[in-house]
Amino acid sequence: MSAVTPPATAALRVMVVDDHPMWRDAVERDLAAAGHHVVAVAATGDEALARFPAARPQVVVLDLQIPGPSGVEVTAGVLAVDPSARVLILSASGEQADVLAAVKAGATGYLVKSASKAELLAAVAAVAVGDPVFTPGLAGLVLGEYRRLSDTPDDDPGAGHPELTERETEVLRMVAKGWSYKQIAERLVLSHRTVQNHVQNTLRKLQMHNRVELTRWAIERGLDDE
Repeated sequence: MSAVTPPATAALRVMVVDDHPMWRDAVERDLAAAGHHVVAVAATGDEALARFPAARPQVVVLDLQIPGPSGVEVTAGVLAVDPSARVLILSASGEQADVLAAVKAGATGYLVKSASKAELLAAVAAVAVGDPVFTPGLAGLVLGEYRRLSDTPDDDPGAGHPELTERETEVLRMVAKGWSYKQIAERLVLSHRTVQNHVQNTLRKLQMHNRVELTRWAIERGLDDE
């Protein structure tokens, strides 16, 4: 789950949430200059949750430290409205508790605000297609936490798991190892879209919302070691 350079993508619908006007305006300008459509901006959690349903952004670029509700609560709130949306946290904090809280709420990516413009734009494009992207060092923190949680098995780990196809399982193993869609496609000699479809089918079967949840599920079952 390290930072990647994603394939070129079409213009995206993006919402920017930050309570610092200068920072919010700068992110909005960078996104617009890259050809994306900034469909809404917000300075507080309440504004974000109120504007999200009508704006329907594909990606929400969200600061954690905003006037209530917090960025973590906003993440969970927007995904409850539209599970297909992606949340990219852009925060001054790189603290473990903040990162894990955001990921557990459903964020697909997490960058600290020292990230460059190029890193931000690459991350927005990557999370839009479901690729987890983290500031270097944070990916290991997240995977480490999932490994720790996996040391406590479910009461009945074999119960209620939908049957995956051989190809879906093969793709899932690569997802668990942190491979991007592009890397998986090249390894299996498939199109980027085919890989994405396999992941979406797996998410639907397991009733999950994003690749972060899927990665945790796979790691808990040792698929990343196979």
